[in-house]
Amino acid sequence: PRYTMRILFRIFIMLALHVPGQAIAQHTDPVDSVGSLSSKQWHEHDRFPWKGLIVPAAMTGYGFAAVHSASLQQLNRDIRQHIWTDNPHDALRLDDYFRFVPMAAVYGLNLAGVKGRNDLRDRTLLLALSTVIMGGTTFTLKHVIQEPSLHNSDSLANGYFPSGHTATAFMAAEFMWQEYHDRSPWYGLAGYAFAAATGYFRMYNDHHWFSDVVAGAGIGIGSTKLAYWIYPRIKRALFNDRKMNALVMPYYRANTFGLDMVTRF
Repeated sequence: PRYTMRILFRIFIMLALHVPGQAIAQHTDPVDSVGSLSSKQWHEHDRFPWKGLIVPAAMTGYGFAAVHSASLQQLNRDIRQHIWTDNPHDALRLDDYFRFVPMAAVYGLNLAGVKGRNDLRDRTLLLALSTVIMGGTTFTLKHVIQEPSLHNSDSLANGYFPSGHTATAFMAAEFMWQEYHDRSPWYGLAGYAFAAATGYFRMYNDHHWFSDVVAGAGIGIGSTKLAYWIYPRIKRALFNDRKMNALVMPYYRANTFGLDMVTRF
């Protein structure tokens, strides 16, 4: 029934918004004069964010469970039937664009004079590291996990699990939350709204099961949280507060690996 679908979608949004809610107590120090994290803030990031990873891990675990659970697979089919089979419609390609909105907004806000937690170098490298973790995880799982085919439930298929679009969107939403929730929580919540919409449109366009979307969201959030924990070690090892002229980092985007270069003029 339509009421059940509304409840499921609200639960999905609540799971997404629960994660940034946990971060409020962990990141309340003001940014310093140049927009980078203070030494105290970097020290806080040295602590492994196990509490913040509980919900992303649970969401990812749900996706794994659905691959082998008959009841969760039936829930996937019921949701797909309600969204797609019983209500045929034209696809809306909004998910191809919504997934990038939060990360674009971070740089747009900075250009508009709204400073985030980090300067351009740290912010860009944090995003690159988040993308590498998310892309590597998603790429590997898509080529390893076999789940019931979206269009033929009697066969198995690679490539559906998890949703890469959703993983990218929630990675970007958590990135926006980390950078701007000290300024106002509404920035981060807006990013998560676009991420949740991306996940919904992956199902609306009949590209993914519900469990693929939930798992993708968990991977995306967890990737960014891990990047913010790992990056201080990279910063200390490579830069040691020295000026950086250029740095090359790998990236994963649209199922393609490549290299990004950050340079200082």
